[in-house]
Amino acid sequence: MDRFDALILDAIQTNNRLTAEALSQQVNLSPDACRKRLARLRAEGYVEADVAILDPQKAGRGLILIVEVTLNSERPAELDLFRARMRAASEVMQCYYVTGNSDFIMILSAVDMADYERFTRRHFFAEDNITRFRTSVVMDRVKVGFAVPLAAGD
Repeated sequence: MDRFDALILDAIQTNNRLTAEALSQQVNLSPDACRKRLARLRAEGYVEADVAILDPQKAGRGLILIVEVTLNSERPAELDLFRARMRAASEVMQCYYVTGNSDFIMILSAVDMADYERFTRRHFFAEDNITRFRTSVVMDRVKVGFAVPLAAGD
């Protein structure tokens, strides 16, 4: 990845709907060069997904929670089962397998606390392999995004 690739990736992290013409103005390459580079970067897996970031409040899921989960067992089969359950749970917006005091940290959305309680009953209390979970309720979305800082000075 060279400086132009980094500039292109940085630009589409902010707005993935930029046209090749708009990209060309931002990175000082021709539209055709931008199109080709972006196609290559996508083919090489630099871009995992093109998504829209929704306002949870407007979508009716304004309660955002950060949950730390500790498992009894971290055997591969147990980890894979928990991962699969969290991937399948629509309430789970992000889920990370981490080091430290917990095994997983996840970000969830819920309609309200009763909705979150139903989630905990289905996914935490009904699961024998969960030792504990700790929940923090988000009071303010200070920064939301997925942009990865890129060094554009190669």
